[in-house]
Parts: sequence; structure tokens; C-alpha cells
Amino acid sequence: MTGVARKLRRDMTNAERLLWSHLRNGQMGMKFTRQFPVGGYVVDFACRSLRIAIECDGGQHSVEADAARTAAIEAHGYRVIRFWNHKILSNTDGVLETIAREIEIARNV
Repeated sequence: MTGVARKLRRDMTNAERLLWSHLRNGQMGMKFTRQFPVGGYVVDFACRSLRIAIECDGGQHSVEADAARTAAIEAHGYRVIRFWNHKILSNTDGVLETIAREIEIARNV
């Protein structure tokens, strides 16, 4: 999985690059890592300490197709948050607000 994660880090989408520019270096108050292996999958971003996984979904994704992926990641104790790429690009502030709320919820659990 490490090789796959490295390739995905090199080949990030525009939406992933934009979101990473806001998540890196603890800008959201927590440390996030990108392209992190969890349960046989590689999540786009993860806050390991709070067990939050963030997925950026493009056209190849669907709720039905990602159900098994989400279940496997959740089985490892992560809360999965999904955003469509177009939502990240067109409503970045809204996406960041949602992530901030999820961080607060996870801190209070």
C-alpha cells in the first residue's frame, strides 16, 4: 500500500491540492496526513489522533460503489467524511467549516 500511497501523493487532483493547502501544517488545529493507508484502502486525508478520514470524490465515485470502502475504513475506527471534488473547488469555505465541525465533534467524544 505504501507504493500506491506515494503515487497518489504525486498525482493529486486539483481538489485534493486545494484541500491539502488548508489541512497541512496543523492549519485546522489538528495534524492531517495525506494518502494514508487504512484497512486495505488509501484515504485522501486522515487525522490519525481523532480517527477522521476525508475522501475527495470525483466522477469515478458513487455512494453504492464506495459503500464497501467506507465500511472497511469505519471498521478501523475512522469516521469517513466525503466531499465531491466540485464542492471542494466551488465551496471551499463550506467544506472547511464541515471539517472544523467534525474535528470538534471528534474532540468531544
